[in-house]
Amino acid sequence: MTLPEELSASAVTTLRPLVRAEATAEAPAAAMDAADLEQAVWLRLLETLKDSGPPLDAARWVRSAVRAEARRARRAAIRERPIDGTAPEPSGDIGQGPEGTALRAERHRALWAAVARAPGNCPKLLAAMLSPDDPTYREIAGELGISQGSLGPMRSRCLGCLRRMLAVEVGAPALGGKER
Repeated sequence: MTLPEELSASAVTTLRPLVRAEATAEAPAAAMDAADLEQAVWLRLLETLKDSGPPLDAARWVRSAVRAEARRARRAAIRERPIDGTAPEPSGDIGQGPEGTALRAERHRALWAAVARAPGNCPKLLAAMLSPDDPTYREIAGELGISQGSLGPMRSRCLGCLRRMLAVEVGAPALGGKER
C-alpha cells in the first residue's frame, strides 16, 4: 500500500510525536493499548485523506481524532460480549482474604489522594460527601459557606474532575463498572 501524496514522509515524521503523545495520554481511560489507539488514528487519517484531503489544522485534527477513537473503543467495550456467553468477572469483586484487604486499602488511598489533589473547594466538598456521618446537603452547604442551590452543580464538577483524575491513574473499569 502506498501513502497518498498528501501524507508525505515529512508529514508523518512531524505528526508522529503528537499522535504518540495524545494516544499515550488517552489510552488508559479508554482501557486500550496506546499503540492500538495510535494505529487507529493513523488509519483514520488515511481515510480522511482519501475522502476529503488533508486537514487544515493537523494538530487539532490529531487531538480530536484520538479522543474520538478512544470514545469509540469505550462504547465498543460496553457492547461487546464474549462468544461463549459468559459474563466477564466484575472488577469490583476483589474477594476476601489478605489480597482483597490490600486491594481495598489501595483503592481507598488512591481515592483520598485524588480528593486531596482536587482543585478549589472540591476537597472539602468531596470529603463531606464521603464522610461516614452522611451529612445532608444543608449541613454540607453550611460547612462550606455556600448556598444549598449551588451545591449540586459544584458537586457535579468536582465528581467529574475526580472521575477524570482516577481514570488516568487506575484505568478504565471493567464492563460492569462503566457509566452509561
